[in-house]
Amino acid sequence: MAAGGMKTLAKETAIYGFSSIVPKLLSWVLGLYWAFALETRAEMGAITNFYAWVALLQVILTYGMETGFFRFANKESDFNKVYTTGLISILTTTLLFLVASFSFLHPIANALSGFGMTIKPHYLVVIFLILGIDVLAALPFAYLRFQKRPIKFAFVKMLNVTLTIVFNLFFFLLCPWLSKISPEFFGWYDIKNGVDYILYSNLLASASQFLFLTPELRMKFRFDKNLLKQMLRYSYPIMILGIAGVLNQTMDKIIFPMLYPDKEDALTQLGIYGQSFKIAIIMVMFTQAFRYAFEPFIFAKNKEASSGERKSYADASKYFLILGLLIFLFTMGYIDVIKFLIPRNYHEGLKVVPIVMLGELFFGIYFNLSLWYKLTDKTRWGAYMSVLGFLITLAIQVVFIPEFSYMACAWAAFAANLVMMTVSYFLGQKHYPIEYDLKVAGRFSALAAVLFAGIMLSHAYVNSVALRLVVNTLLIGIYMVVVIKKQLPLREMPVIGKYFNKYYLAINKMTVLERKIRIARTVLDEDFDENVLSELEWMLAVLSEKKIPCQYSVEELNARATQGVNDAEAGYGKTFTEMREKYPEK
Repeated sequence: MAAGGMKTLAKETAIYGFSSIVPKLLSWVLGLYWAFALETRAEMGAITNFYAWVALLQVILTYGMETGFFRFANKESDFNKVYTTGLISILTTTLLFLVASFSFLHPIANALSGFGMTIKPHYLVVIFLILGIDVLAALPFAYLRFQKRPIKFAFVKMLNVTLTIVFNLFFFLLCPWLSKISPEFFGWYDIKNGVDYILYSNLLASASQFLFLTPELRMKFRFDKNLLKQMLRYSYPIMILGIAGVLNQTMDKIIFPMLYPDKEDALTQLGIYGQSFKIAIIMVMFTQAFRYAFEPFIFAKNKEASSGERKSYADASKYFLILGLLIFLFTMGYIDVIKFLIPRNYHEGLKVVPIVMLGELFFGIYFNLSLWYKLTDKTRWGAYMSVLGFLITLAIQVVFIPEFSYMACAWAAFAANLVMMTVSYFLGQKHYPIEYDLKVAGRFSALAAVLFAGIMLSHAYVNSVALRLVVNTLLIGIYMVVVIKKQLPLREMPVIGKYFNKYYLAINKMTVLERKIRIARTVLDEDFDENVLSELEWMLAVLSEKKIPCQYSVEELNARATQGVNDAEAGYGKTFTEMREKYPEK
């Protein structure tokens, strides 16, 4: 992969990763706090169910317009027209959704009620408002990414999660204290309304986030009906893909209360599963961070039409797999420590963590492989594969949730993502061939599997937690050493790369010089100065052992080579041309 491409991708991945991983980590901590703040695990299950619905509806209401914007903004000369056309479309459909939802509020609440907890209509009011605001913010965020403004993107994302935490702390920590010292002003507060306070906090944070995105709306709005038709034609399969994809990830949390036999215990079990799922969310964060940088990158590289573009895609996918396996090993190796971030009454669900993490890794690889149908405008294939994954997920959950509870949810996602990844690879090789390094992928997967087996054995047979952590650290260290030695291009990484460049430059120059010395040894005759021969032999020995870097710069080496040529041509020895003719290089 070209150095410039890798550096750009790495820098943007770092920034977008910060704006994705840090907020999710903070939300993770906040979710753990909810488990203590809410009175029951069933309430935690209700929150899990609510936000699964929000994720699904958000994909439907954005209908793939973000990806469509990236595609047509790179194709059209006037990207602002593409942006405003998409904005007008999303604004119109979102307003229609809100009007329809509020018109049928009570029937919707009655339809969703049950499973141990009544759905209050005002819950839906707040959820729909959160959803509408977040949908309207989707395209401005995509616009920031397209303009390569990751700093503001990260700032606004961080602001949202920071305000969410602040408002939650206000309701769950400050208000109980204020209600005691000033009951006349805070008599309205009741901890039994914890679900309400979580939703209110989210609404206030989303509204504040949108205010900071309003500068991206201050432009001349232009609407192109024909352009919108093209964008919708391109984005519609993306929406189907997104719906199927988000259902693969959230359908378990949506339908679990409907399928679990014990309705009174359904939300409690969902709360346990939802909290255990948070352990595996680090893989989701990594996938999302990589996606934020990778999607604009592939379209831009395709626009450049460089000869090495497909090699760049293959390299990016390879490093995603390598780093994803490292994250998996790290999480499982230190699960003894990580599990204490979850309340003890949720620990019974930790057995789903390795299954969920591998499933998310498969989904991340599937996303990287899916570039073939985006770049060839054959997005319908993405929809077909996502529908296939959805059907697999649905079938496994419907059949096995009643008997195996939330373990069926974990295995369903694992199987669906594995199938989608495999199918996407073979279809991609047919429609947009890319030479992926399958040998390297296979070797690192096999290495990770062996090390994971070692980690599981340590959990089974090493009783001391401290000793177990030492063993797991050594196993993870083995993987990291192999990665750094064999694959990780440290010299191309931002910041630290310049320190490795000098080393690799010296090694490369030594390789060239070593080759020249080997040639010289073959052309030396008996009349040649033995001192020079000894010096060459010494230099060769040093270079072969690679104990020291080359002491000369490129300029110095060129000057010395030029002087040698001049001396030879002046009669001090045979010319290089004569030597090559007499002693052809082998």
